[in-house]
Amino acid sequence: MRTALNDALKSAMKEKDSLAVSTLRLIHAALKDRDIAARGKGNCDGIGDDEILSLLQSMIKQRRESIEAYKKGHRMELAEREAGEIAVIERFLPQQMSEDEISEAVGGVLAELEATTLKDMGKVMAALKERYPGRMDFGKASAQVKDKLS
Repeated sequence: MRTALNDALKSAMKEKDSLAVSTLRLIHAALKDRDIAARGKGNCDGIGDDEILSLLQSMIKQRRESIEAYKKGHRMELAEREAGEIAVIERFLPQQMSEDEISEAVGGVLAELEATTLKDMGKVMAALKERYPGRMDFGKASAQVKDKLS
């Protein structure tokens, strides 16, 4: 994953793609911050690919929230820039699961863990995050789990 990010940055610099360069530099900075935090916990190699995928998903979530705020403030040019950054980040994520696939996965985990109340939500979400890192929108999954346990 790190190699792909580095290669993409080099390529974007050669192509003079300023949006991709700035976005990839933001990813590298966030990655470096997480690596430094991991060293404090005894992990000298930095974070793994699963954590990188999680980082990228959180960056996308932040940008989606920013887009909503910019649209409310009638700042369409900033919303478009955020959307462009999302497109750059999404190149490094695996194919995202559809609503139906998420629903099927949630149903399977609920049945497997025999979850019946909202108290079980934490262990259901932990199982989903372990099984589908980088592929599932956990915000949507959380809403489905909550609906099914209510």
